[in-house]
Parts: sequence; structure tokens; C-alpha cells
Amino acid sequence: MYVFAAHGARLRKLAAEGLDIIRLDIGEPDAPPPSFIIDELERSARNPKHHGYAGYAGTPELKKAIADYYRRRFGVTLDPGPEVLPLIGSKEGLANIALAWLDPGDLALVPDPGYPTYQMGAKLAGADVYFMPLEARLGWLPDLSAIPEEVARRARMMWVCYPNNPTGAVAPLSFYEEAVDFCRHYDILLCSDLPYADVCFDGYQAPSALQVPGAKEVTLEFNSLSKSHHMAGWRVGMAVGNAVAVKALLQTKSNIDSGIFRPIQDAATVALNGDSTWMEERNKEYQRRRDLVLETVRAIGMEAETPQASLYIWAKPPKGYTSVEFADKVLLETGVSFTPGDAYGPSGAGYVRISIGQETALIEEAMRRLRRLMGVSG
Repeated sequence: MYVFAAHGARLRKLAAEGLDIIRLDIGEPDAPPPSFIIDELERSARNPKHHGYAGYAGTPELKKAIADYYRRRFGVTLDPGPEVLPLIGSKEGLANIALAWLDPGDLALVPDPGYPTYQMGAKLAGADVYFMPLEARLGWLPDLSAIPEEVARRARMMWVCYPNNPTGAVAPLSFYEEAVDFCRHYDILLCSDLPYADVCFDGYQAPSALQVPGAKEVTLEFNSLSKSHHMAGWRVGMAVGNAVAVKALLQTKSNIDSGIFRPIQDAATVALNGDSTWMEERNKEYQRRRDLVLETVRAIGMEAETPQASLYIWAKPPKGYTSVEFADKVLLETGVSFTPGDAYGPSGAGYVRISIGQETALIEEAMRRLRRLMGVSG
């Protein structure tokens, strides 16, 4: 079972037994999308012609809106036809590109720690996985020079994710330049996962791998409206970049799904084309939550860097605890749910991931419980 589905089942059982749970384990925005997006969903859903199959490749309007967003946000030019593919949330694209691109015996380069779907997609395709360790001393970037030559020559896919889940780390454009060069040299598809690009703090602006000149030769980038526009449950995302990879992904998807519900595509089009200044206040509130969590975890003896982006604090438990032991203690004695870093791969051991995607009042209450548990005033 998917690791977070299993964790959710455990939380539901504990809640049924009377535990008052505050979920800081899930990267889900706590607010709904702006009303203009919901209004468009309703308007489109009331059109009697919008309830049939909407097509496999997405509406021309949504594909153009995605391309326009990339031009405005990153200065990247995309052809909406062959270089843009809407997804039923980016997660299905992460798994389906493995089915489209990998054969049994192929190899995928996967960050460790990393989002579990990267490795699970490869395994579903019958491919092997080589973990690229992410370490604090390297800014949570993989050391591409440390990948053995025989591994690099066998690899057909490499995953990167910045702003990073779970560590919250960010990557400079120079890292993407290195990754593009590496993948071009070894004929590897660079899969860049970018769902947190618009959740940034302290004036930081996350780049896209596609900003590297020539990146489209080897790069397929995945993005989503789940975090940026608070549309997690709507399931709408995108894959953009290399036209051969887009075509392969569409071929796979056309045998698996029948496209996105038309009103959701229309609402996503409006979301991408509409005024995005509301995100500035949203990000300020996330930043306030980030700082609130950091103040508390540091006060109780945890070590944590200050993330410039994403929804996560990546923190070491207090001395004397493993990540699993500490997450269990906090959950069972306070009801506050963190995610043990082990869920993201072997190198995640020794850390917990704390989400700020929960309403501020509940985060404040969670931090009060944490301080009481550890005997720290404040």
C-alpha cells in the first residue's frame, strides 16, 4: 500500500478511538481556491454539453494557458500542441511516465529522500532503481559526479524535485544546467517535479529546469495546481517539455484514463490566466507558519534549516530519538502527526517532515502541545 495511504488509515483508527489529531504530515493547502476559480467550475458544469468525454490530450484553451503560464513565470516558450499535456493531477503523470519510458531491466535515478512515487513508478514498470543520496552538506542536491559510470550508462530516467519534497531545499539554475548536461551526455530523460514553484518565501523565486538553454532536448517537467492554486482534490496538473516524452506519456495515458472533466479544465484555464497576486498574501501566511514551527522545534532541541520554499520543515528529532520513535511519541501523546523521514527513503532516517499546510490556529495549538510534551515553556 502507498505509504501515506497506510498512515492515513492508522490516523483514522486513532481518531475513532478518541485521539484529537492535528495533521502536520500531509502537504495539502488548508484553504479553498479563490472564488473566481470555483465560479468558473460552476459555470462550466451547468453547460449540458460539458459532461461527456473531454478528450485525451486536454482542451486547446488549457494547453495554451499552461504554455502562457510558463512564458510569464519562467520565460520558457512551449508549443501547446506537442510540448504540453494536462494531467489528472501530476502524481498520475509521475507514475505513468515510468510505464511509458522504462522497460524491465532499465534503471531510474531517484533522489533519496524523495517522493515515493518516483521509485514506485519505476518498480511498476519492472525497472530498477538507483538511489541518489541527498545530503545536508551538499544543500540536499545530488552529487551527479558520484554516480558510477556503469549506472549512468544504464539509466534511462532521472528524477529531481526543487523546491524539494520532503526537505524544502531549493536548487540554483546552475544545478539544472549540470543535470541537463549530465542527462544529455548519457541519453537520460530528466524528469523535473515542480509543484512548489509558487510557494516561496523571503522574496525567493524558484526556477524551472526548462530555463536552461536546450533543456527540452532531454527534459520533461511536471507541475500541478494542487499547491499553487489550492486545487489538490481537483486533480489537475501538467507535463511539459520534450515532445517525444509528451507523446509517449499521452500514448500510455490514453490506454489508462479518458482525460480531465471538462469543467475542471475550464476552471484550471481561468486559474492559470487569472490574477495571481492573491498568492503573495498566502505565501506570507505560510511564511508566518514556517517561522512559528521553526521557533518551537528549535526550542525543544530539534535541528532544522529555514526553507525558502515548499510546505515543509525538515527537522532532526531531539537527541535520543529515532525519527520513527519521535513521530510515534508525538502522535500518541499529543495527537500531532508528523511524517517520519524514513517514508521518503533510507536517507530520510533521522528526520521528520512537518507540514505548514494546516490552518494557523491549529499549527499554534500543535506547537503548544509539542512544547508541553517536551517540557518547554512558551
